[in-house]
Amino acid sequence: MFDVISAVKAGSELANGIIERIWPNPEEADKRKLEVLKIELESHFNIMSKQLEISIKEAEHPSLFVAGARPFILWICAFGLAYASILEPLARFIAVVFFEYEGDFPQIDTDLTLQILLGMLGLAGMRSHDKRFKVERNKL
Repeated sequence: MFDVISAVKAGSELANGIIERIWPNPEEADKRKLEVLKIELESHFNIMSKQLEISIKEAEHPSLFVAGARPFILWICAFGLAYASILEPLARFIAVVFFEYEGDFPQIDTDLTLQILLGMLGLAGMRSHDKRFKVERNKL
């Protein structure tokens, strides 16, 4: 898959290398590098704003298969975290203490699920903060 942000960053690095060769004066080179950085940041902003527009359209969609992806991912992450932090240790304790079980229990690698879950909760926390202080974010 083509990563646009990586391509923009690579183009920026290439432009900076060319600038250093064309303009040996450090002050002039810094001015040109600043222009390249401005273009890079504008590109990142445009990419992010387009993705935000797509996300908003998906969230407004009446179909559960389109708008239900985020809640589904959140529930999967929550179930994985609940199993790894509550169910599995409790089941292991009961099995070892009461039934003298000595085998292993299946474990879930929670690295990815926690990254996704904490990211989604962080975004929800930001939105709650905006609602609490009545900050309107419907402008695009």
